[in-house]
Amino acid sequence: MRAYFSRPLRTLLSQSLVMQIDTVTGSNDTSSTSVATPMAHQAVHDTVVKILCDFTRGKLLDVPAGEGALAARLIEIGFDVHCCDLYPEIFRLQDVEIKRGDLSSALPYRDNVFDYVTCVEGLEHIENPQQAVREFARVLRAGGHLITSVPNIMNIEERLKWLLHGYTSHFKPITREQVARYRAELHGKEEMALHVNPIGYPELRYTLEQSGFQIVRLYRDKPKAQLWLYWPIVVLIRVIARLTPERKRKESWTEELISREVLLGGNTLIVHAVLSANPRAI
Repeated sequence: MRAYFSRPLRTLLSQSLVMQIDTVTGSNDTSSTSVATPMAHQAVHDTVVKILCDFTRGKLLDVPAGEGALAARLIEIGFDVHCCDLYPEIFRLQDVEIKRGDLSSALPYRDNVFDYVTCVEGLEHIENPQQAVREFARVLRAGGHLITSVPNIMNIEERLKWLLHGYTSHFKPITREQVARYRAELHGKEEMALHVNPIGYPELRYTLEQSGFQIVRLYRDKPKAQLWLYWPIVVLIRVIARLTPERKRKESWTEELISREVLLGGNTLIVHAVLSANPRAI
């Protein structure tokens, strides 16, 4: 459920081992587990906090919560944060609610109880992102806000990698040997390392709208360092888009697909959506 690809695997493994050793020995020393480390790019957390900082404070579900780094920042700015994760044993925050939950099934909460849901880089780790989005819609109140993210497989660099290699940076072939290695290294928690579901902007928007969400705005974590190298191809793509009939551009969501956030985006696409009070009207 969590995005471990952005940090060295051995660091995460060592932290996991510390947590398991403390659990087995019954240690009450919280000094090694009180500070939560981000399991996504810092820029992603920065963007999520920036989006939410201007909104009225309310009840927020962070899922998957990982170690609790994002939750800690949201608590600092005044949100009533509740956390959920497939592996709550790695959660590091003290005196914060953490429940075990699987994004691929029903979350352990009643209907219409949250004002906000944050799901940072979790959808690509599960078999059924559509189920997760339906659950977000179920636990949110009408007018509630969802902030979610997925690896940006549609920026210009990733499009070229797909053309040349047949896969993108975040969704490389997963061999049986790799699965076995991650399973052994992460003690059966291989979901933490594996990206199994590439989700492009069109699929994500369709999924959100089917569950009654309306996209408010797209964000990127940070631009690619060597973006200037791709400008000739970017210009070509945008010229072709402008020559496409307006009706087709609208039907194909062309403006979003050639936008700064998608085409010129970084590693992560961040989406802010609102749950409609009347989903059928979307």
